[in-house]
Amino acid sequence: MRRAVCPGSFDPVTNGHLDIIGRACRLYDQVVVAVLINQNKQGLFPVEERIELLREVTSSYGNVVIDSFRGLLVDYCRTNDIPVVIKGLRAVSDFDYELQMAQMNHGLAGVETLFMPTNPLHSFLSSSLVKDVARWGGDVSEHVPDAVRKRLVEQFGRSGSESGGAPA
Repeated sequence: MRRAVCPGSFDPVTNGHLDIIGRACRLYDQVVVAVLINQNKQGLFPVEERIELLREVTSSYGNVVIDSFRGLLVDYCRTNDIPVVIKGLRAVSDFDYELQMAQMNHGLAGVETLFMPTNPLHSFLSSSLVKDVARWGGDVSEHVPDAVRKRLVEQFGRSGSESGGAPA
């Protein structure tokens, strides 16, 4: 069975993430979406809620498994017999950082990294940007699945359409 992992914080999951996950699903028999648990960083959503949202928004894919991990990604890959990491790239600046990570992962454990260029429709999109827009009442409905949009509205108490706010 050909397996790959798509790691990230997914705080929250965006349509850009889902684009990469969906494309990976066509290439691999099983795609593990692994949520990093980082005790040094306070997320908007608890890890359990991120996992729940990911399960909901990837339920149409028959070959996605949602999991979480602490520590080094290569240790997770080794423990779970996953030889490939899939990373989406939005811009050249992403490549600079991700190439260093890929080379380190290969050197540490022989784990390969497959870089996928992001669909141009999502090239500007990040979880941080989505949170900032939602925090100020902007409409993020075109950038996240509806389940995520609803959770953001619950978290911040308003949406762009309800508050008259406009996207950034």
